[in-house]
Amino acid sequence: MSKVFTITEGLENMGALRTGGQGSVYKGRRYGPIITAVKLLPTPIHTESTDDKNFRNFQNEVEKLKKVNEEPNPNVVKILNSGITESGSFPFIEMEYIDGPDLEDLLKPPHEAIFSIKEIIKLADQLANALSHCHKVSVKHGDIKSNNVKFNVHTGNYVLLDFGLSAMSDDQRRTSIRHAGAIEFMAPEQNEGLMYFQTDVYSYGIILYELIGGQVPFPLKDNGETARNAVMLAHMESEMPDVMELRRKNLPESWSDEKKEMQMQVPAWLLQIVAKCLQKDINNRYANGIELQEALMQGSIGAISKTNPDESWNTEVLLKENERLQGLVLYYQENENKQPAQVISDAPADNKVVRMSKPIFVLFMILLCGFTVFSAVVMDKFGGRIYNGVVSRLFKPSKKATDSAASNKIILPQKKDSVQQLKTSDYKDESNIPPEVDSTADSILRNIQRAKQQKEDTQFYRDSVKKADTSNLNF
Repeated sequence: MSKVFTITEGLENMGALRTGGQGSVYKGRRYGPIITAVKLLPTPIHTESTDDKNFRNFQNEVEKLKKVNEEPNPNVVKILNSGITESGSFPFIEMEYIDGPDLEDLLKPPHEAIFSIKEIIKLADQLANALSHCHKVSVKHGDIKSNNVKFNVHTGNYVLLDFGLSAMSDDQRRTSIRHAGAIEFMAPEQNEGLMYFQTDVYSYGIILYELIGGQVPFPLKDNGETARNAVMLAHMESEMPDVMELRRKNLPESWSDEKKEMQMQVPAWLLQIVAKCLQKDINNRYANGIELQEALMQGSIGAISKTNPDESWNTEVLLKENERLQGLVLYYQENENKQPAQVISDAPADNKVVRMSKPIFVLFMILLCGFTVFSAVVMDKFGGRIYNGVVSRLFKPSKKATDSAASNKIILPQKKDSVQQLKTSDYKDESNIPPEVDSTADSILRNIQRAKQQKEDTQFYRDSVKKADTSNLNF
């Protein structure tokens, strides 16, 4: 029967997920594989006009709900769309479909009747985060209960669902709560149809109480009017049963004695938060989800209670431990930076692998690049001088040869023009040339010079004869 009516164009009705007096939730599918959850509100709207009070109230509340998703939060369901169904004219809110069980299912067999301390603290933190997020934008949920908190199997987060009551007017909300609400999670003021930020805080406390003790403080025996009134009256007047006694009573038999003893050590600060959330007077509770989240954070890091210091965590000890851990981290970081390169002994002898830390490798590469740039600059400015100096040092005669040549006024020319400038007198006395200078090259040079001298002397004789005055000569 749930598939008879059409939700809206482009949104296929795939059947009911949950039905109730406060509205039903259906599984919907958009074009393609996108699955959503559609919350149908119980009060129909026949005219989509601002003249219709119900439509006007619905539009106003939906506008408030849109603020919830202006900043995404992993612990709050995403609201995708809203409108009026094509058949039946019911207002609906389309939300993200969360795949996974809700808390009500997780507390039933085959699951344990209670949560472990670790999981309780995790849920307490994530649900407080969801409430803080909603209250920051002035949105009151009004229907926080076990089956409105789901565990997302894909992300591992607990997600707050179903903002149906938030989209109702005060009159609709009052009627819906009195006749169809989850009375076990309702704050005393909700019996009169009132809803505050502290109302959500009270329901939050009931959920934590259920996770610790394995049941709500005032269970509903049946859904009759008498039983509902008894539960509501108990919330208004009766003291909360000892949650730790309920926890001990509901400890799983399959747990070992050691585990049972450990799981009974619920932190005192968590029990104090639950007790404050469940105060009858709204002024004695946390003012909103923001204040609740701050108290949870303070408790989780070990806030000291002045009245019961023995029951609270010692902040000083935690701070010292934190300093010690930070010191260890710094020590290991410095040790890693100072650690020399290591040769892997398992590698073959002819192919050793040197392993060095990342900081040392980076420093080595910087030095290498700097040396390369420096060498390039030096060669650019002084390369010619360096080259000539190296060549002259490698190929010039020895010091003794130079000194001997200087003492006998011998010049070893390196160019052809220099050879022509040598004087004849420089080579007349060859007996004074040291043996070590009389090399093959010097001998060749002297032979060339001697031949040149003979040629020049002969030419000079001819020239002088031609120029001489021979008119007075008699033969």
